[in-house]
Amino acid sequence: MDPTPFLEPRIAPRAIFDRLDERRARPRFFVPTIGGAWQPVTWGTFADQVRALGAWLAAASPVGPALAPGERVAIYAPNRVEWMTAAMAAQAAGGVVVPIYPASTADQAAYVIEHADARVVFVDTRALLDRVLARWDALGAVRRIVLLDDGLDAARGRAERLGRGQSAPDAAALEQKTLHLSDALALGISAHEQAPWAFAGRMDAVCLDAPGLMLYTSGTSGNPKGVPLSHRNVAENGADWLRCCAAQLPEAETGTDLLWLPMAHVFGLGEACLGNTLGWTTYLCDPATVMTRLPEVRPDVFMSVPTVWEKLAHAALAEPDPAHRGAALARVTGGRLRFCLSGGAGLKREVKEALFAQGVLVLEGYGLTECSPTLTLNRPGAFRFDSVGQPLPSVELRLADDGEILARGPNVFAGYHKDPQATRSAFTQDGWFQTGDIGRFTEDGYLQIIDRKKDILVTAGGKNVPPANIEVRFADDPLIRHVVVYGEGKKYLVAGVWLDEVALEAMLGGRAGEPRVRADSARALVEARIARINQELASYETIKRFTILQGPLTVEEGLLTSTLKVRRKQVYAAFARELEALYREDA
Repeated sequence: MDPTPFLEPRIAPRAIFDRLDERRARPRFFVPTIGGAWQPVTWGTFADQVRALGAWLAAASPVGPALAPGERVAIYAPNRVEWMTAAMAAQAAGGVVVPIYPASTADQAAYVIEHADARVVFVDTRALLDRVLARWDALGAVRRIVLLDDGLDAARGRAERLGRGQSAPDAAALEQKTLHLSDALALGISAHEQAPWAFAGRMDAVCLDAPGLMLYTSGTSGNPKGVPLSHRNVAENGADWLRCCAAQLPEAETGTDLLWLPMAHVFGLGEACLGNTLGWTTYLCDPATVMTRLPEVRPDVFMSVPTVWEKLAHAALAEPDPAHRGAALARVTGGRLRFCLSGGAGLKREVKEALFAQGVLVLEGYGLTECSPTLTLNRPGAFRFDSVGQPLPSVELRLADDGEILARGPNVFAGYHKDPQATRSAFTQDGWFQTGDIGRFTEDGYLQIIDRKKDILVTAGGKNVPPANIEVRFADDPLIRHVVVYGEGKKYLVAGVWLDEVALEAMLGGRAGEPRVRADSARALVEARIARINQELASYETIKRFTILQGPLTVEEGLLTSTLKVRRKQVYAAFARELEALYREDA
């Protein structure tokens, strides 16, 4: 395709309206219904709802929340069309979108809402609404909570909490602060009818250099950090991306994609916005149904984290006759894949090679949230499976003396939200962003990632998890001397556990003599502790399996620092066999 018409930087909502006359009657989304059929949402319907919701957000109280330019709007919901409606409406009104992962706990969501000073919170599903209401104390700055589903009842959640003897918001305060999306849209339609020029004027006034998106990224320790990205950051990165991938993309207005990646993640949000720009028809599904929907939808564009690509490669390789593997892959993908992208975590080289052997090229790049997000990318005509590609046209990369990858370009953010110290630490004195990853360049200019300076695990599902934030929760337990979380590139996390033998003896009492009884009792004690900690964590952070390891970690063996901190990489190497064994049941 020719990317030229789409390269001029603009705010994301403009893509919905700039070609609306020619797209209005076409489906923008297809949504699965309860019976399994697909329900279309046209471009016209989508645009009308974005306009109405944007008009409501900007409307003065008591009609709307009177969102001022630069104020934050949080979205705490699974994927649905209304997620994108809320995001595009907020940006069109000059607001800053703050996605919250649906897997986030009540405390995690409350931290983001409060730290971001969110003025409006969009929420969906009973479970997520309950988490919001559980931390009503964090919603003091929030003017309105919008329920995306008309079937949700905030008052019911309050009554249930009171019935369980838990604290709940005052009924009058709850009624004043919450409303359904349908009510907000009706109010917005009325506001637009009274001032039909206002929405377009508000959208046209949004400055490219103003923040439009703020994502929260896991810190190596402590609370997550808010990463404000300007409209220009994202637009320049998107234009670079189009320049690099145009040769493989379907012609504008013809593409079909199957979107299952969370819109709360920059990867999923980027795919949705790319569909807005290029006029794709997007079928929405979720992680549980993506494999069954692929052969049904037969997309020509598919983006995923490594876990799904691994399943697709396995389906092809499971065919014993190499001559029939291409047909086996076509059966599970629909056979029309044209543009394929893997992100969120590293995809194994053998998976890429297995798919390529059957005619499916999966491209892979490298980036960080702070870089909007892409820094390097393999191209359709220039790729190496042992690399993450070459720098994007607008990106400058160099390696520090220790090999750390340093980045500079129009896509790099300006600094963390309300955290000047973290901002100073993120940049060199001459203004290069420090990625925290160690890399090297091949002789022909491709970047390879060889190590990570920061102690962050990236799961096969693309989740960034700081293990120290989990391990610290066991620090005050007298039974547990060390917990080391493991799971780089894996589907879930596991842990090695070292016990305090004196504390164990005291807890076991008379059961300490028989080795088998002692081992079973010790395991039960640890299992109970991990189960309790898991309740405090998002699902992707939980420890699914563990092993109790013998012998203390020591400074002399090089497994602890002189200040008795765990040397993570050395522990991983020393106990690789035991930790990897925790995944053997999946093999």
